[in-house]
Amino acid sequence: MRVEELFLRVAQKDPGREAVVCGGERVSYGGLAASLEKMDIAPGERVPLHLPNGVEFVRRAYSVFASRGVLVPINTRLAPPEVDFILQDARSEEKTGEDDCVILYTSGTTGRPKGAINTHRNCIVQNVEHHAAAWKLGGNERFLATTPLAHRAGIARLFNALGTGGTLVVMEKFDAASALELVARERITVAGLPPTVLRLMLPELRKHPSLGATLRVVVVSAEAFPAALLRELAGLLPDVKFEAVYGMSEAAITHASHREMLEREGTVGRPWDGVETRIEGDELLVRGRDAVMKGYFNRPQANAEAFRDGWFATGDLARKDDDGYLYIIDRKKDMVVTGGYNVYSKELEQALLQHPDIEDAAVVGAPDPVYGEAVAAFVLPRAGSGLTEEAVIAHCRGRLADYKKPRHVVFTDALPRNALGKVLKSTLRSRIEALLCPRPKS
Repeated sequence: MRVEELFLRVAQKDPGREAVVCGGERVSYGGLAASLEKMDIAPGERVPLHLPNGVEFVRRAYSVFASRGVLVPINTRLAPPEVDFILQDARSEEKTGEDDCVILYTSGTTGRPKGAINTHRNCIVQNVEHHAAAWKLGGNERFLATTPLAHRAGIARLFNALGTGGTLVVMEKFDAASALELVARERITVAGLPPTVLRLMLPELRKHPSLGATLRVVVVSAEAFPAALLRELAGLLPDVKFEAVYGMSEAAITHASHREMLEREGTVGRPWDGVETRIEGDELLVRGRDAVMKGYFNRPQANAEAFRDGWFATGDLARKDDDGYLYIIDRKKDMVVTGGYNVYSKELEQALLQHPDIEDAAVVGAPDPVYGEAVAAFVLPRAGSGLTEEAVIAHCRGRLADYKKPRHVVFTDALPRNALGKVLKSTLRSRIEALLCPRPKS
């Protein structure tokens, strides 16, 4: 089974059913099916798609699928050098198969983006079968996507909707007040809302909780769901089921219900049906029925490191309780999660070191009340350079996506290192926390 076949079944059976809504544009299943383009591509050929949220993104994506191609969505928030790298990497000589559906590029610990190859079975099992069973999705659901469709969370809502016969309502650009008005106006029943988005919506929701009256399920992904935020939202929207999912571009791993998150604070839940997990030296490994990507595109070394006797190493450190509930205790990968987006420290550090006035740099996560974490850069400037915070941020803006640039820049005359020369990130995290949240003097 392929993702476009699920969509075409609905288009043939109920062509007048609304498929996608974005801005002032509305398209039915039949209208969307009729507009699909037969592309002159070979089976398994990779097709990059660099478009903002909208009906055209959906039409082009499903044209690729229907033409037996492999979609390579590129987030429009990426900077030109990042886009160029993905385009060049996707053009390499390595082959992809006709059963491959989408390659989701994610930043890597080495600073080079890696493309996670997900098959049609991956996409259907993870985003249709699992989600439909867990959340009791029917054909009359109206899904809201607030994040880019080129992002793993956005494309999950796309597959949710067109894989179950529902309607996808897409925000061109997120705005908290507009999102709630859209929920009410379009009678949204299922919304994918990362904690950062929920925090931004909270002030408006406190004033007008009735705007969320049609919501039945809110899917929370991309970062941990703080218990205090969940309790307040549950009080404002008592009829909504908040469902957390834990995974990454490479794998869909666990889910947790509203009740489970409150009863077992900090849990990311238990594995999806047919998914196995184990912990090896504190690192979480996963395998199971279509839970894990096929592999990284054009990255044999990364695949050799990530796959161990059929198990995929997530890079997350975890523990498991006696009932099988998982808790993520730390990240093995040197990564900051800001607003639901992953920022690998190495990638930003390499960009910083391209500045002629920066001698050394290290990147860590800093606590942030809205985004969960913010990117903080410790910078050692060259002597006499007169380097400014504005210049550092402007330098990053031209090379990396906007969400990857540092929110905090701290100039230092030395970076703390251990006896082997490795930068002590824990020391830097403590330092930035002290700077942002100083303790009162006794």
